[in-house]
Amino acid sequence: MWTEHRTSIFIALSFLLILSAFWLLPDLAFVVFIALLIDLLLHPLVDRLHRIRSMPRSLAAAISLLGFLALVVSLFTLLSSTLADSVQKFSHDLPEITANLNRLFEPGSLLSREIDELWTELASLSITAVKSSLTMLISLFTKIFDTVIILFAAFYLLQDGRQIQEWIARLFPAKDHLRVFRLFDRILRALHIYITSQLAICFLMGFIVFCYFSVRGLPYASVFAVVSGVSEFIPVIGPTIASAFGTALTAAVSPWIALQTMFFYLVITQVNHNFLYPYLVGRSLRLHPIVILLGILLGGSLLDTAGMFLAVPLIVILRLVVEDIHAAAQEKQCLPPAEPEAGGETAPDVTPPGE
Repeated sequence: MWTEHRTSIFIALSFLLILSAFWLLPDLAFVVFIALLIDLLLHPLVDRLHRIRSMPRSLAAAISLLGFLALVVSLFTLLSSTLADSVQKFSHDLPEITANLNRLFEPGSLLSREIDELWTELASLSITAVKSSLTMLISLFTKIFDTVIILFAAFYLLQDGRQIQEWIARLFPAKDHLRVFRLFDRILRALHIYITSQLAICFLMGFIVFCYFSVRGLPYASVFAVVSGVSEFIPVIGPTIASAFGTALTAAVSPWIALQTMFFYLVITQVNHNFLYPYLVGRSLRLHPIVILLGILLGGSLLDTAGMFLAVPLIVILRLVVEDIHAAAQEKQCLPPAEPEAGGETAPDVTPPGE
C-alpha cells in the first residue's frame, strides 16, 4: 500500500507544507510567492527572447526583469502622486458623505440605522482594501533586503526554472518523474492563465469604473476605480462589495444618479461574470462558485486580507493535486499485476523532457 501510493502521499504532504508555510512563515512565503508571481508573468517573454531572438537565457531574464521593475516603479510613482491624495481626501470627507446619505431617510428610523451601519462597513472594507494594496507596494520598496531577495529569486526562476522543476521531479521515485514534472507544468500553466487573466480583468474593470465616474463628474473616481480593480482579485465577494460601495456613495449625491450607478455596476458585473471571467479565468479554475466563496472566507479567517487574495490560487493548486492523485489511483486499478522478471524488477528510466 505504502509503496504503491507513496508518490501521491509525498505530493499531498508537499502541498500541506506549502499551506503551512503561509501560516507559520508568512514573511518567507510572501517573498517566495511574489518571486513566483513575477516568474509566471515574465516567463513567456523570457522564452520568446531566448528562442526567437537567440538571446542567452540569463540575459533575457535580466532584461525582462529590469523592464518589469521599471514598469512597477512607474506605476508606484503614479499611485503615490494621485491615488494617495484621493484616498486621504475621501477619508476626510467620509463623515460628511455619511451625513448626506442619512438625510435621505427618516432620522432615527430602523432603515436609517441599518443604512448607516451598512455604509460604514462598506467604506471600511473598501478603504482597507485600497490601503492594504498601497501598503503592500510600499513595503515592497521599503524593505530593501526582501526586495533584493525577491529580485534574485525571480531572476533564477526565470533563468533555471525548467532545471529546478526537473530537479524536484527527480526527488520522487524514478517511475514517477514524468508524472511529477507534468503536474508541475499543469500547476504553473493554470496559475499563469489565472494571474494574467485576473490582472487583465482588474485593469479593465478599474478603467471602466474610472471612466464612468469621470464622465459623470462624480468625485473620487480614482478611489472607486482602484476599489473595483482590487476587488476583482476576490471573486464573488469583492465585486459585490465594490458595487454596493460605489452605489452608496452616489446616493449621497442624488438618488437618481445612485439608480443609474447601480444599473451601471449591474451591467459590467454581468458582462464580467458571464463573458469575461468564464472565458479568461474559467479555463484555469473549473470550480463551483460556492467552493470559491468558502475558500475566500476560510482564507480571510486564517490570513486576513492576504488570505482572501491567495485563496483562489491555492484552491487551483489543490484541485490539480487532487486530480493527479485520483488519476494515479485509477490508473493503478486498471493496470494488470506486474510479472516479476528474471534478475529482479527494475523501475523504468522516465525523465522529464529537456528544455
